[in-house]
Amino acid sequence: MNIHFGFSYIGLIFLLMLFIPNIIWSKNKPENYEKYIKNENKILLILERIGEVTVTCFSLIFADFNINKISLRTAVLLAAFVLMILYEIYWIKYFKSDKTMKDMYSSLLRIPVAGATLPVLSFLLLGIYGKNIFLIVSTVILGIGHIGIHLNHRKGSLQDDKT
Repeated sequence: MNIHFGFSYIGLIFLLMLFIPNIIWSKNKPENYEKYIKNENKILLILERIGEVTVTCFSLIFADFNINKISLRTAVLLAAFVLMILYEIYWIKYFKSDKTMKDMYSSLLRIPVAGATLPVLSFLLLGIYGKNIFLIVSTVILGIGHIGIHLNHRKGSLQDDKT
C-alpha cells in the first residue's frame, strides 16, 4: 500500500456533501431531539468524535482519493459517490418531511438509519478506492459510534411512539 500525502479534491467534495446538509439540519432538528442526545452512550460518542475528526483530516490530506486514471477500481469510487448522492436524497426527503424523530431515523432503499449509514459506507468505499488504511480504520471507528448512536436514538423514539 503506497500512501501519498497531498490535497484530495475528491475528499473535499465528499466532505462538502456531508457538511452542507448537516449545517442546514442544525436549524431543522426534529422536535425533542435534545431529549435523546442527553442519554447517548459515552463510549459510542467518543468513537464518533474520534472518527469524525480523523475521517475529515484523512479525507483531505491524502492524494490517494483523487482520480489519476480510469480503471476497474474507479467503479469503487463511483459506488462511493452514488452512496453520497443517496445521502443527499435522504436529506431532501427529511427536509420535505414533518421533521420528526421517525423522519430523522428513516430508511432509504431499505438502508437502515440512512442518514448515518450512507456516509459511513461511502467513506469506507473511498478508503478502499484509495487503498488507504488510515481512512478505512477511521471510518470503521466512526461507523461504530455514529451508526450506534443513531440506532439508539431510533430505538428510543420508537419506544416513545408506543407510549
